[in-house]
Amino acid sequence: MSIIGLWLPILVSAVVVFAASSVIWMVFKWHNSDYKKTAGEERVREALRGEAPGFYVLPYCMDPAEFKDPEVQQKFKDGPLGYITIVANGLPKMGGKLVSMFIYFLLVGVLCAYFVSRTLAPDAEYLAVFRVAGTVAFIANGIALIPESVWFGRPWSMTAKSLLDALIYGLLTGGVFGWLA
Repeated sequence: MSIIGLWLPILVSAVVVFAASSVIWMVFKWHNSDYKKTAGEERVREALRGEAPGFYVLPYCMDPAEFKDPEVQQKFKDGPLGYITIVANGLPKMGGKLVSMFIYFLLVGVLCAYFVSRTLAPDAEYLAVFRVAGTVAFIANGIALIPESVWFGRPWSMTAKSLLDALIYGLLTGGVFGWLA
């Protein structure tokens, strides 16, 4: 079994997971409750207008020695504390984002194919292929989100929902690989 020989499960799993992702986000919409509107949205927008796209931290303090400064300590006590992502102005261009997600799901399929091809014999049973591919897909789609909650304040409920997504994607990917490998 080679990675190239697993092109069909790579492609089919990417299509199936892309479709599942679309259903999760556009039909079930269980992530909609993760996003909150700021109090005084227009004031916040005005305050951030003109900032270049990037990832910002409030209060800004990158040198641990600065934590000894009473003024910096007061900023942390007074708040707010936050991480802000600013993206380019304009209506979201969904086409490019959707293509990027499909490419990401293809990459996950390639990773699954790598692990399947290196750990299992060509005549491996469905369940063995399912376990390897499904586990790799779950890890690839979800585990990296945990540090976002640990370090950057991403709500744990948001991470839990994303891990549920990852589990669904892992099960689907495992099923496709078990079926087609």
